[in-house]
Amino acid sequence: MDTVLLLLSVVCLGVSSQPITDSQRLFSIAVSRVQHLHLLAQRLFSDFESSLQTEEQRQLNKIFLLDFCNSDYIVSPIDKHETQRSSVLKLLSISHRLIESWEFPSRSLSGGSSLRNQISSRLSELKTGILLLIRANQDEAENFPDSGALQLAPYGNFYQSLGADESLRRNYELLACFKKDMHKVETYLTVAKCRLSPEANCTL
Repeated sequence: MDTVLLLLSVVCLGVSSQPITDSQRLFSIAVSRVQHLHLLAQRLFSDFESSLQTEEQRQLNKIFLLDFCNSDYIVSPIDKHETQRSSVLKLLSISHRLIESWEFPSRSLSGGSSLRNQISSRLSELKTGILLLIRANQDEAENFPDSGALQLAPYGNFYQSLGADESLRRNYELLACFKKDMHKVETYLTVAKCRLSPEANCTL
C-alpha cells in the first residue's frame, strides 16, 4: 500500500510540474532572445559613439541626461527592489509593452538594413514568446490593459527632415533608448524566470 501511494505521489508530481517545465523552456528562449538584442543594442551604440568626436560625445551625453525615452511613459519598477517585488505577470506585461514600443522605431536604427531586419525579426519573435508566457500566467489575480491599445508617438521629430546636428542627437537618443530598454526587458525576464525556481536566489 505504501509503495502504491509513493508511486501515485511521483506521478502526480510529474504531472503538476509539467507546466512549470514548459514555462521554464519558454523563459529560457525569451531570455536568450533579449540577451542577443541587448548585445546588438550595445554594439550599435558603441559603434555610433566611436564615430563621434570627443566634444560631440560630451554634448550628447549631457543632453541625454536631461532628456528621456518615449518608453518611459510605460509604468515600470523604479529600482531593483520594486522589480523583485513585482509579480511574474506584471514583469511580463511590462516587457511585452517595451518590446512592442520598438517595433516601429527599430526600423530607423543605424547599422544597415541587414542588421535592422535581424533586430526586427528578433523583436517579433520575442514579442510572440512573451505573449505566450503571459497567457500561461494569467491565472494570477491581476488585470492589465490590452497592450495593443498602447500607442507611443514616434521619437520626437525623428522622422521629420532634420538638420545635421539635430539628426545626430536623434540617432544618439534612439540608440541609447534602445539599449536602455533592452537592458530593462532582460532584467525583468530574468527575474520572472528565476521565480519559477523556488530554490534559486533571484537577488539582482
